[in-house]
Amino acid sequence: ELHRLWELLLSKLAEKGMKLQQALVLVQFLRQCDEVMFWISDKETFVTTDEFGHDLEHVEVLQRKFDEFQKDMASQEYRVTEVNELADKLVLDGHPERDTIFKRKEDLNEAWLRLKQLALMRQEKLFGAHEIQRFNRDADETVAWISEKDVVLSSDDYGRDLASVQTLQWPKRIDGSSRLQLRFAGNEGERYNCHGKTRTSDWRKHEGVERDLAALEDKVSTLGQEADRLCGIHADHADQIQAKREEIIAYWESLTTKAKGRRLKLDESYYLHRFLADFRDLISWINDMKAIISADELAKDVAGAEALLERHQEHKVGTL
Repeated sequence: ELHRLWELLLSKLAEKGMKLQQALVLVQFLRQCDEVMFWISDKETFVTTDEFGHDLEHVEVLQRKFDEFQKDMASQEYRVTEVNELADKLVLDGHPERDTIFKRKEDLNEAWLRLKQLALMRQEKLFGAHEIQRFNRDADETVAWISEKDVVLSSDDYGRDLASVQTLQWPKRIDGSSRLQLRFAGNEGERYNCHGKTRTSDWRKHEGVERDLAALEDKVSTLGQEADRLCGIHADHADQIQAKREEIIAYWESLTTKAKGRRLKLDESYYLHRFLADFRDLISWINDMKAIISADELAKDVAGAEALLERHQEHKVGTL
């Protein structure tokens, strides 16, 4: 009888030891689950924030933070794998709390999958925010560039004489499509300009203005196409994108209108000063002819008389 009781005691002790071991393993498993679930819950708050940046630099800061999160997430995945492996082993070993273990495993996997989906959604939204803020920055830079050219075109200097008008005129003009066309060519007006080096420098200066306007037109066109694309894929921001696009177009149309107006003013000034220059040249020539014709020079012999007669005939032809 004593032997039987001893065996029973040993059996109870073994059973108690096994239950204690099972309880210990369960506690360890639940603690691992809780740690991973706490980490997932904390990161869910991070990936579900509505902060997407108020400008391009801010978005890029958020993207760098998200990149760090993705590295952290990749490093945490092994813990999810460990919990799953431990759960499978406990269930396979017939742990008495296998239903609880299985449920906690499923809850963990669902939370992990949800976190990955939320992370993917935030990645896509950050990418979209970066596209929109980059568009906004390019648009603001273009408006600033247009404003700079607007200051140049707002000048009321239309030239004091033909040479100064020619230095102010661009070698190309803006037509109906806002593209610059060739205005002056060759040596037109060079006969009136005695400051060749200055004129060449100014000419190059305004060729730069011409190139800037052509580049601006290309930029405005590119931004318009980008606005259409962004409105198509970011419908929730379409109103803001469209408003920025309309702002650019308004500035550009104002600039082209001002450029055409300045061209007209410069043309008017050019033709006026060209007329005045021609007038001065003609008066000067007439005075020269009068002086020659009125000269008291007389021939001393037949050859001299013939020479004077020939020169007179030439001057006569020149007046016709």
